[in-house]
Amino acid sequence: MPGGDQILRWPFPPSNKLQNFSLWHLGSAIVIPAVGVISKIMTDWLTTVNVHNREILIDALENRPKGTPLITVCNHHSCLDDPMLWAGILDWRHVFNSQVMRWTAAAHDICFTNDWHAQFFALGKSIPVIRGAGVYQKGMDFCIDRLNAGAWVHIFPEGKVNMAKNELIRLKWGIGRLIAECNISPIVIPFWHLGMDNVLPNVEPYRPRIGQKVTIYIGNPIDFTSLREKLMNECRSAPALEYGEGNILKEYIKACSLLNFLYCFLTGLSSSSFPSSIVMHAILKKLLF
Repeated sequence: MPGGDQILRWPFPPSNKLQNFSLWHLGSAIVIPAVGVISKIMTDWLTTVNVHNREILIDALENRPKGTPLITVCNHHSCLDDPMLWAGILDWRHVFNSQVMRWTAAAHDICFTNDWHAQFFALGKSIPVIRGAGVYQKGMDFCIDRLNAGAWVHIFPEGKVNMAKNELIRLKWGIGRLIAECNISPIVIPFWHLGMDNVLPNVEPYRPRIGQKVTIYIGNPIDFTSLREKLMNECRSAPALEYGEGNILKEYIKACSLLNFLYCFLTGLSSSSFPSSIVMHAILKKLLF
């Protein structure tokens, strides 16, 4: 597996054991609420958080058909984006339920540097992903496995914290693979947030600040069913999506570009403080590359 030997030790039990109660679930049921409580205190009492269209994500969490995968995507401006964004959006009943909470990809060289860190982040449902190892690696396979079990997976498709707020980073292809390889067409919910880099600035001394304002815009679910069917009709082999030529590769890139366009346009441009002209220029460049 590309890059697999760079992970100290795979921190999760086999997939079949994840479906049933185990000591791992017990540990996760402790870590996730503990982090959720701290984050809730920060968002509910020490930060002003305004969430628009919150009911869209709540409805997907509580009412989507059983076995239907849920993917959320958003911009990445701070190392506290996860978990604080979920504390700001979700209710107490969600953050206390480790079975409901999201899985998310996390940089292995930051969150999984030793066994203690690896166990903590794994119990918090963070999946080690090796940046630069491509879309076909163990962490991405595990994300798809969780989605096919009907779970919720969150992705920061920029692949890193974006220090330049007025500039978009081209989305990595991993989000395209997740959408393409789910057994059931996933519900994809994009959202955009502003202000998290004021809560935890990306400069030393890296200390959280209280009294900041965070705004979150949740967009409508994006339906990729028709695009997935078109790709499957053209090529039944998933690896061909990466190595194929001509129309197949273009459509795969278009899927990523479409998601880039939609989540920026539907959620970001409604903010009066959002630099719409800069974003639209960046979007057009990315759609036409």
